[in-house]
Amino acid sequence: MILMQLNQLTKRFGAELILENIKLEVQMHDRLAIVGRNGAGKSTLLKMMAGDMSYDSGDIFKPKDVTMGYLAQNTGLQSSDTIWNEMESVFSHIKKLEKELRTMEADMADPDLLNDYEAYQKLLKTYDDKQDYFKMTGGYQYEAEIKSVLNGLNFHNFDWSTPISSLSGGQKTRLALGKLLLTKPDVLILDEPTNHLDIDTLAWLEGYLQGYEGAVVIVSHDRYFLDKVVNTVYEIAHQGSKKYHGNYSSYLKKKEEDYELELKHYEKQQSEIKQMEEFVQKNIVRATTSKRAQSRRKQLEKMDKLDKPKADQQSAKFSFQVEKKSGNDVLKLRDLAFSYNREAPYLFEHLSLDVQRGDSFALVGPNGVGKTTLLKTITRELEAVKGDMKIGTNVQIGYYDQEQTKLNSKKSVLNELWDDYPHKNEKDIRTILGNFLFSGEDVLKPVSALSGGEKARLALAKLMMQEANFLVLDEPTNHLDLDSKEVLEAALVDYPGTLLFVSHDRYFINKIASQVVEMKPEQTRVFLGDYDYYVHKLQEEEELRQLEEAERAQFETKPSEQETKTSFQQDKAQKSEERKRKRRITEIEQEIEQIEAKVEENDALLCEPEIFQDHEKSLELTERNEQYQERMEALLEEWEALDS
Repeated sequence: MILMQLNQLTKRFGAELILENIKLEVQMHDRLAIVGRNGAGKSTLLKMMAGDMSYDSGDIFKPKDVTMGYLAQNTGLQSSDTIWNEMESVFSHIKKLEKELRTMEADMADPDLLNDYEAYQKLLKTYDDKQDYFKMTGGYQYEAEIKSVLNGLNFHNFDWSTPISSLSGGQKTRLALGKLLLTKPDVLILDEPTNHLDIDTLAWLEGYLQGYEGAVVIVSHDRYFLDKVVNTVYEIAHQGSKKYHGNYSSYLKKKEEDYELELKHYEKQQSEIKQMEEFVQKNIVRATTSKRAQSRRKQLEKMDKLDKPKADQQSAKFSFQVEKKSGNDVLKLRDLAFSYNREAPYLFEHLSLDVQRGDSFALVGPNGVGKTTLLKTITRELEAVKGDMKIGTNVQIGYYDQEQTKLNSKKSVLNELWDDYPHKNEKDIRTILGNFLFSGEDVLKPVSALSGGEKARLALAKLMMQEANFLVLDEPTNHLDLDSKEVLEAALVDYPGTLLFVSHDRYFINKIASQVVEMKPEQTRVFLGDYDYYVHKLQEEEELRQLEEAERAQFETKPSEQETKTSFQQDKAQKSEERKRKRRITEIEQEIEQIEAKVEENDALLCEPEIFQDHEKSLELTERNEQYQERMEALLEEWEALDS
């Protein structure tokens, strides 16, 4: 069922064309991502879909009974009510019906009504109908739904009678999301819903949206989140839209393949056009070949000429270098504790950590646990209440502040960088800024006029200029579009120094981190791997905990010690074998996909004349494809055996 359809939608802001001829379709159970660079018009498109903004031309078709829910970027819930009452207001119609049912139950107990058979039966029939409707609309579980959403959005430690007006901006944003989820519209439109969410809350939201009954349309810069949730991607680029099936990773792969194929077809046609034009020029005046030349000219005139495929817009280009190498020991923390008020409980305590040269640590943990505070303690902006901290020999710290408080809002972009490095000439400073996409008159703009993404790029430019050998980064991917994130990742992957960073971007953590530090108020643990490895280890710990609980339960029923031990070991072995089976299935599927791509590539080569006419080359490709087919058949047999 089609819930919404956009056809030839165009939007201008004054004379500037923002979107043109946008085509988009939302069907029941769709999970759509709208992707594109900052400024491409993604949020504008969502506002038009939600009815919050007009459009200049085109049509939006939507059945009258289809309900819409829209969460704008960084929208906070404004209310003077309590957390619980505000969430409960979503179900006011159910509460009203519940009140009616209680009144009817009291009426049915009235002795006078019991003596009036017809009136009693009529009331009983009405009561049964309303009770059925009450049950169907969730009357018996709406309170459980509210609790589930509040717990999922990390309000489990809150007093739900707290007034919303007393909460922080991020907490109000999470509540706005929660209230919208509880309304359950047919089409859920979310603009950057992952802002202000910690990793645990992100995982909960992914699960919730995967099971959502309606359709979901999302703008997000969280690639891990998009990979988990969406099944269709619409790219907004060059004012237009293009549809891709699959998640974000599939979109990236297909986009690259499409561009290469379109470029190949374009170049082939251009070569044909050039040959035909040369033939016409040489033969049009010759009596013997004039007719053929005229025929080629007509072919050229009738030819449907391909446009050259548009490459992506310019990306930022930068790398991080170090002025000098640090010692092997970069940072040692021993039993560190911090409190903003010495009489208050510790924000964190018993924190110990060893950082060696070349390490790349990702610091993860729930919001409010003190991750940013720890980074500021390391950079000496704050002082620990107790414990020891030692910075190693020749260590130069470069700090990236997620709030960009180090930027002077009164300066121009050019002077913000040049004032720190007055010995450099203006041309060099402009070149550096150009690498971070500040060109021409952009460098004269005041810092106060920059967008969040522009301020982030300027802060990264300043960080790059420091050539520090120990980078301490607080949410470095915030405000960056997807393309800029990938450029930053590439720069940090090649960085020869040491990294310690806080990030909620799990895709980024997987790319950059070699170790994950899990930070909790009472303890800190280090996991030797990326984010996926960290999650895998937590799952193993949870499975082990459940097995141990089962073992204790069995012990309480007094089975023999040997039986309990055997059962525990069997369960543990079965769990391990199941994990191995699932991993092997994934490996087989990936290898089959790679083989199919290679076979398809070889088939395409065999169709090319220069290959087809080369007997040895075509024979080599044919034999290679036969080997691929044999391997694929063996893999499919193994896959069927494992999946049965």
